[in-house]
Amino acid sequence: MTGYDMEKLTERVILVGVSVQERDDTEESLQELSELVRTAGAETVGMVIQNREQIHPGTYIGKGKIEEVLQLAYELEATGIVCDDELSPAQLRNLEQELEMKVMDRTLIILDIFAARASTNEGKIQVELAQLKYRQARLVGLGSSLSRLGGGIGTRGPGEKKLEMDRRLIKNRIAQLNRELDEVKRHREVTRSKRSQQSTAVAAIVGYTNAGKSTLLNTMTGAAVLEEDKLFATLDPTTRVLELPSGQEILLTDTVGFIRKLPHHLIDAFRSTLEEAKYADIILHVVDASNPQMEQQMLVVYDTLNNLGVKDKTVITLFNKLDRVEGEVRLKDHKADYVEKVSAKYGEGLETLKERLEKILDERQVLIERLYDYKDAGVIQLIRKYGRLLEEDYRAEGIYVRAYVPMEIYGSVTP
Repeated sequence: MTGYDMEKLTERVILVGVSVQERDDTEESLQELSELVRTAGAETVGMVIQNREQIHPGTYIGKGKIEEVLQLAYELEATGIVCDDELSPAQLRNLEQELEMKVMDRTLIILDIFAARASTNEGKIQVELAQLKYRQARLVGLGSSLSRLGGGIGTRGPGEKKLEMDRRLIKNRIAQLNRELDEVKRHREVTRSKRSQQSTAVAAIVGYTNAGKSTLLNTMTGAAVLEEDKLFATLDPTTRVLELPSGQEILLTDTVGFIRKLPHHLIDAFRSTLEEAKYADIILHVVDASNPQMEQQMLVVYDTLNNLGVKDKTVITLFNKLDRVEGEVRLKDHKADYVEKVSAKYGEGLETLKERLEKILDERQVLIERLYDYKDAGVIQLIRKYGRLLEEDYRAEGIYVRAYVPMEIYGSVTP
């Protein structure tokens, strides 16, 4: 019996970047773009970097480079190009006319990955909102792409059925999504408010994408969050309870990974999710110690946190993936209050991290020594849940307690 293999056609793309000054990070940025393209399901078949004083305002790269890309695309049988920066509508339109092939940019690739990864209602709303804002600005620039049929990068998720919308429909949809997102944000604020009333400390896990945040959350709390060696493996935030050696609890919240040139549409759309870091008591900054771009990635994380208004937090930097580090690597972070070396995958250094968290919580608490009447035994349960019980002695005259308690419940346990 004969038949055909109906294999899905993998897009073959050439990556294009512009270097505007010597020794900048264009090459590393293209390597990262290659990872993004792989995550989106396409294959990188070539890379082109043009050295220019500035990005060409009309076509991103110069005329000569366009000819070079055309020739390379023919030789490598490429189906499209991906530019390393966000293209303006004019650049997109002009490049499509010059190259007569699919033209994409870094933002479109990231949006596509986000569309594939969003699983919660909030995540889907945020992705669609970001996609629509991106497309709204490019309705003219997309030109022939609007009538192009078929799949591939940039057609995934809720955006696919919206491509034919005119500006008015997109504007109405954006307004509706913003209302839905406001509702989600209100719900999130209620949840945060309940958490603060319960006096449970919160540690937000932040870091560059693929640094090992989900692995850390899984290993420490058994959260069963997706772990993949891909960029943006998890998109929606997950919060789990971590019980420390003394019995007191802390909430760990995973956040979406950061990346260089993170599109502003996404920072705006995901602000409510990213703000988990803003309202946390402690920041756990996970760093991939095996990545040669480690220091640049740390800088991106701190810049993003700064843009979100995350300030005056206790920061613990976790140099992760120690099992992959070869030779002597300098592991320092002058912006952190504490530094720990861990391997989240194999559990190395995590007990030390728990002890560190315990000490930080103790420093934020008040030491009490009291004798409670036996009828007030319920108060001790409160201390046990939110504080740290150092001593509990049942005497004839009552229960003697020596413990650390958070300031928030101090009034409740010392009537």
